[in-house]
Amino acid sequence: MFNIAKKEDLPLPWAIKSRNIIQIAIILFLLNIGWQFYRFVTYFKTRGSTGFVQRPPSVESFLPISALVALKSWLVNRTFDTIHPAALAIFLSILLISFMYKRGFCSWICPIGAVSEMLWKIGKRLFGRNPRLPRYLDLLLMIPKYLILIFFLKVVLLDMNANTAAAFLDTPFNKIADAKMLEFWIRPGITTIKIVTVLVLLSIMFKNFWCRYLCPYGALLGVVSLPSPVKVSRDRERCIHCKACNRACPNQIEVDQKLRVDSVECTGCLDCIESCESSALSLKVLNTDKVVSPKTYALLLMGTFFLVIFIAKATGHWNTSLGYEDYRRLIPIMDMLSH
Repeated sequence: MFNIAKKEDLPLPWAIKSRNIIQIAIILFLLNIGWQFYRFVTYFKTRGSTGFVQRPPSVESFLPISALVALKSWLVNRTFDTIHPAALAIFLSILLISFMYKRGFCSWICPIGAVSEMLWKIGKRLFGRNPRLPRYLDLLLMIPKYLILIFFLKVVLLDMNANTAAAFLDTPFNKIADAKMLEFWIRPGITTIKIVTVLVLLSIMFKNFWCRYLCPYGALLGVVSLPSPVKVSRDRERCIHCKACNRACPNQIEVDQKLRVDSVECTGCLDCIESCESSALSLKVLNTDKVVSPKTYALLLMGTFFLVIFIAKATGHWNTSLGYEDYRRLIPIMDMLSH
């Protein structure tokens, strides 16, 4: 009934190729941002003995806790954070695209997700396959990321009042949280090195180990993505139950058993659609027959993400209010500052 080509005869699907290109581009961009920020911090740590470079606001994308507190303050105090405004803008952008396009951030934009994908693909090449944990153990190991998420949501959204949230954002610790984060990763302790090593090894063996079992950010985006109008849908009349979609899904979703993929683990990678041998899978809007092509999905996802950032820049909600003197005073003593 359907003309099925052999997998080895097919070119790399458009969505997978495009997604990988975007992932690599974002990693290279962030590495450049990291290098620029390192030079910025070094200038103040050495009290001006090295060349001065401007601080890149995009580095605030690595401050999700500060962004969550800023969101709380924005909702209750009606004031947009001026210390790390880019952190809040990026956070809002990520929440919006998750609400609209599933957890597309995790598979298209997130650098940790990209590295995790690279690691399990290395493992697959080395060992021929990535083993799957027994279902009961898989479900058990997924609990920690939700417990971590609940903890942070409780502490920030429930326990913090309006004054506490505003006061935290104005603390010396929060003002240079990005510099302290940089210091943590470029000078890791032995415990950190051991933990990262174990996570890397587990990520080589098991698909998306960190994302699936430990990432509270992914857990939050999964919950936010539940009402997303755009979801993978299966045409039961076209489906030949070859299970190619199940094998392609990096998140262990039994796609061939669903008419509409509502799982919080779906990251919108589109691997299932690109692997379908009978064109039974597509992205559809709500319960209609309106199909969103992979190219359109990618453009909407990336376009929405950068549109929010553009609006933040255009409205003056991107650059920090901290000045040269603030960093000159705080960075040399940042080891003494704690939350």
